[in-house]
Amino acid sequence: MTVSVFASGSGGNCLLISGAGTNILIDAGISMRRVKSALAEAKLNVENIGGVLITHEHSDHVSGLKMLCRYYSIPIFAPHTVANRLMGKIPETEDNLHIIPVNEDFYIENLKVRAFHTPHDTDESVGYRVEGEGTFALSTDMGHVTDRIIEGLIGAETVLIESNHDEKMLMEGPYPVYLKRRILSDKGHLSNSACASLAKVLSDNGTENIILGHLSRENNRPWIARAAAEAALGTGEGLFVAPELGFLQVPVGKAVQNERD
Repeated sequence: MTVSVFASGSGGNCLLISGAGTNILIDAGISMRRVKSALAEAKLNVENIGGVLITHEHSDHVSGLKMLCRYYSIPIFAPHTVANRLMGKIPETEDNLHIIPVNEDFYIENLKVRAFHTPHDTDESVGYRVEGEGTFALSTDMGHVTDRIIEGLIGAETVLIESNHDEKMLMEGPYPVYLKRRILSDKGHLSNSACASLAKVLSDNGTENIILGHLSRENNRPWIARAAAEAALGTGEGLFVAPELGFLQVPVGKAVQNERD
């Protein structure tokens, strides 16, 4: 079982989970052309995808859905409120949408999936836990770490968690005050230091590979995010930084990297 990150950040988010003969995308916040190109890197095409899990309706997570739904009958999975927002924002998704439960298991082909809520500045936002030949879990776009998030992530062999911003860079940067407050709020984005603390909890409970994702282009740098996590973990083994746009593949349960920009 592998996770392949195609894009992670404010410019777009999309990743692939492959295992037990099933392939699932989480989010499609990049163009259809880029999705197809990244799938080709993984030796797949759109017809091989069993579905797309959507975390929430912000454009950096769904901008590629319009064209994907126009040209392919690809199933789109989202919880109730996210699905409603999607239909209003991207009408092309309506015939492809499947409403899923939150905090309950369901299956996409051979993979077991569970959605859990994340605190973000939208009516509903979720992370996902996917189980097959291993367990992968994702949680981004969260202003703080909740018990539900810990429950959704803990014990997964490989996780992708948000390491959005360096607080000093954000506070000293050019963003207007209202935007800084939004990012720092309990429904904003997770800082490097908060992410590092979460990474330590997960590592102490069996997580082998940690991918730092959704880094801010303006208020973070990959080496700063990584340094914060390494300081908390005491090691850089099994620690990866997701590309803003590229290809990062991490086998679930193995600290092996394959990255091409």
